[in-house]
Amino acid sequence: MTTTSTAAPNAEIRALLFVLDGQRRHVLGILEGLDTEALRRTVLPSGWNCLGLVQHLALDVERFWFRAVVTGDPAVIKALDDIDDAWQVAPDVSHTEVLGQYRTEVELANTVIEAAAADTPLVWWPHHLFGEPHLHTVRDVLLHVITETACHAGHLDAARELIDGRRWKVLA
Repeated sequence: MTTTSTAAPNAEIRALLFVLDGQRRHVLGILEGLDTEALRRTVLPSGWNCLGLVQHLALDVERFWFRAVVTGDPAVIKALDDIDDAWQVAPDVSHTEVLGQYRTEVELANTVIEAAAADTPLVWWPHHLFGEPHLHTVRDVLLHVITETACHAGHLDAARELIDGRRWKVLA
């Protein structure tokens, strides 16, 4: 995963991206060492698994918010209709594909983020999903994605502890 570039347009974007990258590293780090079976194991009553959560982060978070909402990429917006439930990973999709897709979407999102100023208005809004806009700028989207990624990193912490007892330790 690429770390924050010094090419980011301003200190605020660099700071927000630094925090987001920390949460992204947490998502991948807490899963290190799990095999395919463990990544697909459901451990909570809601029925999701770690691999499904990572696919959700790749498609419904990184791709959706940065390449659809921030840039209005028509191909990405059109592709949104092709996904029934990003939380469900098809049996023929390997864990390396899902983790690789997450890394790729992070790279693509970083390109979008690094090219924007914090107060850049959003290009597209999914009225059919959320009604009137409640996010208006790249800053708003970054704060939303930081929050969502951190929340899901915590979900992965709980799942990992239930799977094999491992806990995430951040070494500063």
